Amino acid sequence: MKHVAIAALAAVLMGGVAHADTIKVGVVGPFSGPFALQGKNFKAGIDAYMALNGNTVGDDTIEVIYRDIPTADPAQSKALSQELVVKEGVQYLAGFYFTPDAMAATPLLEQANVPMVVMNAATSAIVTKSPYVVRTSFTTWQTSTPIAKVAFDGGTRKVISVVSDYGPGVDAEAAFKAGFEAAGGEIVEAIRMPLQTNDFSPIMQRIKDSGAEGVFAFLPSGPTTLGFVKAFNENGLKAGGVKFFAPGDLTQESDLPALGEAALGLTTTFHYAVSHDSAENKKFVEAAGKAIGNPAELSFPAVGAYDGMHVIYKMIEATGGAQDAAKAVEAVKGLSWESPRGPVTIDAESRHITQNIYLREVAKADDGTYYNKEVQTFEKQGDPGLAAAK
Repeated sequence: MKHVAIAALAAVLMGGVAHADTIKVGVVGPFSGPFALQGKNFKAGIDAYMALNGNTVGDDTIEVIYRDIPTADPAQSKALSQELVVKEGVQYLAGFYFTPDAMAATPLLEQANVPMVVMNAATSAIVTKSPYVVRTSFTTWQTSTPIAKVAFDGGTRKVISVVSDYGPGVDAEAAFKAGFEAAGGEIVEAIRMPLQTNDFSPIMQRIKDSGAEGVFAFLPSGPTTLGFVKAFNENGLKAGGVKFFAPGDLTQESDLPALGEAALGLTTTFHYAVSHDSAENKKFVEAAGKAIGNPAELSFPAVGAYDGMHVIYKMIEATGGAQDAAKAVEAVKGLSWESPRGPVTIDAESRHITQNIYLREVAKADDGTYYNKEVQTFEKQGDPGLAAAK
């Protein structure tokens, strides 16, 4: 079966698709299971982009084909990506919520002559695995580095680090440690939790026992982040004066109604807030809110997908619809545009996105809803993790 799959991939490459009236984009993500809301945000961002920009590029019609991976499953990701390329004839792969899923699919790209546009997965090293990977999301190094400066400048000197034990978590831990220790702070303990952890009470006790003035945390957004922040409050850490520092995954907008008053004042750094004040974001939020059905469910994976479609449309335009991964990727190196998150650029060397990172604080609006309020901007942030990934 392995030889058959390789032969089929080779046939796709050698025969090629010189031009297609319909260009297919294969999107891999969690559309069921515990992380289904993140997949729903992928689809909302894609639908919003196509609603605002049409479903054609030149003479070609764009068709999006979805494949579901409920939780991180590298073997399944590779199999589904291969199926999308061989059986469905997709010219572009996109999506990929979890890093292991994106990593597993990268070996297919050059052989199949297909670019990958990463709409979420946040480990720095992904873009180094193939010259055909472009990222429109963020990395945990990119979003975690600024919060280290925020913590130290705010007077915190001793922090305990708590992260999920997989690529982005390890990256987040390293990013915060590098920034905090460079400023003069001390990491008193570093805890790595299994990805499946959902009982956080023992972790909260370790935080209390550590004597740390603050906690830095990273977990993949979804049920785990909601559970962690709830446990932080319910175990008395917030009331006890322990400072909370994290990238924005920990206070994604779709979790704020469930967190309620307990979330007030929590500070995070991130590349996007639904509340971002710009004309481009207002247009995006209206379109994506309609696409997702319940605007309260709108969160950051939607903007990664929206911008991912912008990049794919530019690739199709540059290649005239022909299947040419090298030309497609080359065309978007250095590409700049005004995203709903602010000004962004695809770095010509790394193919990673350069963007503003915002310090946000959970606030309460006049209508009683909770939102991430942007209070400071770290402009034109690249990915500090790329040096560590080499």
